[in-house]
Amino acid sequence: MGKITVILADDHVLMRKGLKKILEMEEDIEVIGEASDGTEAIEEVMDKRPHVLLLDINMPKLNGIEVTKALKKKGIDTKIVILTVYDDREYLLELIKLGISGYVLKDIEPQGLLEAVRSASRGETYIQPNLTRALVAEYNRLTQPITKDGVKKHLTAREKEVLANIAEGMSNGEISNKLGISEKTVKNHVSSILRKLNLMDRTQVAVFAIRNKLV
Repeated sequence: MGKITVILADDHVLMRKGLKKILEMEEDIEVIGEASDGTEAIEEVMDKRPHVLLLDINMPKLNGIEVTKALKKKGIDTKIVILTVYDDREYLLELIKLGISGYVLKDIEPQGLLEAVRSASRGETYIQPNLTRALVAEYNRLTQPITKDGVKKHLTAREKEVLANIAEGMSNGEISNKLGISEKTVKNHVSSILRKLNLMDRTQVAVFAIRNKLV
């Protein structure tokens, strides 16, 4: 079997160089490209078709979620391992639904990073152990009954539109473009929806909408 080919996508040059150094110390891994923003990441993957894309979740132009959606939509079989500085459970759940192959924090030990890349190349999923615990906790929280007290406070027609789009996994930017309103207005609607339905985050909104057949 040949080397595992990898593309690094991170807007910080020092981070890319550090990751590259760690990966290329291994005989079975080769970094074949780099990208400094989401658009470049898609172009590099489309052009070079690596086995694995190491993708920073917070990228200019297109973030990690948007890049993942775009590549999945194009049917690209490159495995995606997400890099983040945040222990963000909402992102973790959303990205797992999108079919990522790994999710690790940037402070992970080098051996953990290498295991994530190798696992992804084998078609397995690698979630950093402490994030696995967070994922289980979040799943347990979301499967508990959600209070319906807030349902009595009716949503406006626009809020219902925003809610439906959240349930479809759309970002604030995507909702903004679709509805022809500013991203700030979308954020205001999201805040209002959370308040009225007594929910904590976008993931709960999506679950609530599906359970209550609002989409």
